[in-house]
Amino acid sequence: MDALIEVSGLTKRYGDTLAVDGVDLTVLPGEVYGFLGPNGAGKTTTLRILTGLIAPTSGDVRVLGGAPGRADVLGRTGSMIESPALYPYLSGLDNLRLLAEYAEVPRKRINEVLELVDLTDRARDRFSTYSLGMKQRLGVAAALLKDPELVILDEPTNGLDPAGMRDMRRLIRELGSDGRTVLLSSHLLGEVQQICDRVGIINSGRMVAEHNVEELRGEQELVIRATPRNKAHDVLAGFGTVHQYDDTLRVQVDPQRAAEVNRVLVEAGIEVSELRSTERALEDVFFELTSEEKADVG
Repeated sequence: MDALIEVSGLTKRYGDTLAVDGVDLTVLPGEVYGFLGPNGAGKTTTLRILTGLIAPTSGDVRVLGGAPGRADVLGRTGSMIESPALYPYLSGLDNLRLLAEYAEVPRKRINEVLELVDLTDRARDRFSTYSLGMKQRLGVAAALLKDPELVILDEPTNGLDPAGMRDMRRLIRELGSDGRTVLLSSHLLGEVQQICDRVGIINSGRMVAEHNVEELRGEQELVIRATPRNKAHDVLAGFGTVHQYDDTLRVQVDPQRAAEVNRVLVEAGIEVSELRSTERALEDVFFELTSEEKADVG
């Protein structure tokens, strides 16, 4: 399929600071794509480039087949980058009315997006009286006003309580299943794991991985608690890649070989107190990849 977003060799420099360093990124039609990274990794800078808010220093960027910020591209794109910038002295409803008039959107669409983000009851209250979570939801409503083909959201669950986060997950899943394409940045790995088809992980301005969630998580692992741990680590290395998490070791090996792994450890004089199978969480992969990237930079 032709990609809706194609980024190749994207670089953004602010003086001596390299905020984005040679990023390649591809978002396909109809998918929910999670853009992950710690604070300062370059997520928001990349999204600002994709929406035409800032220009790249170098690299090729195509959004919906055109250049970011071009009128026809913006007409098919809805976005919320960082905190929603709306008028504090206007109500949520009047803010949306103003945006709808500017974008030539029928007014009936306003009620539809307010209902989507569950703000109908507070629509006539001033934006300045909204909680952080309500402001985020109104920002998402504004992004959806044009019924866009592509939706770009920067940390959409920021400030939401658990119920609000659940509702936002539902909304994003519905957007993806309704034929729209969603690109969202987040640092909440559990959230992304539940709603995204593919993820890209950025760290220190560089992309360190881009896969669908299941591929990124990889195969199942065995979790082992054993003493002495260093000796157990050396023995387990004969079965596959070993990682240490707190007081346990994890080895990428078929769980069907659990009895064999246990036998080899015991025969080596190692005391095994726990051995179980598990699938790696996206959080584990994220910290593993970002730790490796820091080591490479160092």
